[in-house]
Formats: sequence, structure tokens, C-alpha cells
Amino acid sequence: MKINNINSLNVNPYKKNLNKVQSSGKAADRTDKVEISSAAKEMQVTSKVATERLDKVQALKQQIEAGTYQVDAEAVAKSVIQYFSKN
Repeated sequence: MKINNINSLNVNPYKKNLNKVQSSGKAADRTDKVEISSAAKEMQVTSKVATERLDKVQALKQQIEAGTYQVDAEAVAKSVIQYFSKN
């Protein structure tokens, strides 16, 4: 069986990779750019509902810490019954 040296000159995969790395170093001077859509900007703004919810949570925390928070057992029971009747 005869094997010819076809295209065996300059076949060095490591050198090819080195050339790619060196050429990509020149492209490293570019900077990234990020654009935020208007919908995303609106989502970042604190909504009125979120502010009201935060105020309500803070008030409940203060009531619990002061020991003045009273649980309405009847409302809790109605809510549990309503939840399980749907499922």
C-alpha cells in the first residue's frame, strides 16, 4: 500500500489556533452596547400598586411587633373554604 504526502505541508492545528487568537485580539478593542426597551424601562419604575403594597406590609409588621394585630378567624375560614371548593 502506497501513501502519498498530499497536503501535508503546513498542517499544524495549533498554529492555526494561535493565529485565530492573535487576530481576535484586534477585535477586543470593540465595546459592547446594551439597549433597554421602553417596556423594560416601565417595568423598572416602581408602580403605585407596589408602593401601596409595601406600605401595607410595613403597617402589618408594625402591628405584629406591637402585638396589636388581630386575626379575623371567620374571614380566614371563609377563604379556606372558598379555596378548596374551587379545587
